[in-house]
Amino acid sequence: MAAVPTYDDVAAAADRIAGHAHRTPVLRSRLIDEQLGLDVVFKCENLQRMGAFKFRGAFNALSRLTPDRRAAGVVAYSSGNHAQAIALAARLLSVPATIVMPHDAPAAKVAATRGYGGRIVTYDRYTEDREEIGRALAEEQGLTLIPPYDHPDIIAGQGTAAKELLEETGPLDALFVPLGGGGLFSGTTLAARALAPACRLVGVEPEAGNDAQRSLAEGRIVHIDTPKTIADGAQTQHLGELPFAILSRERPEVVTATDDQLVECMRLFATYLKLVVEPTGCLGLAALRTMADGLRGARVGVIVSGGNVDLDRYARLLTEHPART
Repeated sequence: MAAVPTYDDVAAAADRIAGHAHRTPVLRSRLIDEQLGLDVVFKCENLQRMGAFKFRGAFNALSRLTPDRRAAGVVAYSSGNHAQAIALAARLLSVPATIVMPHDAPAAKVAATRGYGGRIVTYDRYTEDREEIGRALAEEQGLTLIPPYDHPDIIAGQGTAAKELLEETGPLDALFVPLGGGGLFSGTTLAARALAPACRLVGVEPEAGNDAQRSLAEGRIVHIDTPKTIADGAQTQHLGELPFAILSRERPEVVTATDDQLVECMRLFATYLKLVVEPTGCLGLAALRTMADGLRGARVGVIVSGGNVDLDRYARLLTEHPART
């Protein structure tokens, strides 16, 4: 296992990506504050380059490659956002990129990845192992494998979103973060423990895929089948070793949210903040809404991880899940 990153690595990543990644806005909604009885701030990574926080880690990781490694190229596997992030960062840094994507990945994410110049290799997420495919391509073609979350430079880069948020808002009472393979949440944990030690950290998984919750409870990395959830960015089968090392040491909370709750939050974001947010990006707000009574009066942050969703699918989800009255 590679060395576990620290907050110093997050700070170094922030310097490295400055001028390349957007410093995304922090937004508020008076109506959401009133509904929840909280002071809520949203770190809008859906407005990041390529539409998700993933660009931070991807650019940080690729920028650290040696010239010969850049020339040889990289390979990554992803359902969409890491794919786009690697493809865009690779284009900016003149690095050839091969991306392993599931054949049922959202069409918008596939088109964007290809548009950034990524060479796409498809697989079946329910019957094939993307990690094995990625390792095989790296070995056969001499590529550098950049996994989506189990990589120190990826984790450090993702932690810069929380660093920016806390620098702008000051210490928060709680911070809610989407959780799949653990790159964003472990990076956030490093930043928050350094900048706001008293902040309550809550990672949010899809209810259908609570492997991180189980892993922290059992003290080992739990592997699950690919969860069936609309949160395609969190359809991971297990935590990475590095994220698990950080999370098992720091012991943040992990909770879950249902697909119905995610669609409700898609509607809230569109209605109150005029934002298009993908289902995975709604995990934080979905959990906050269920836990709000225990946080009355608190200053709470929510990381909105991404906004890459096919508009036809977006409309269909809102239609199939009517607003609660």
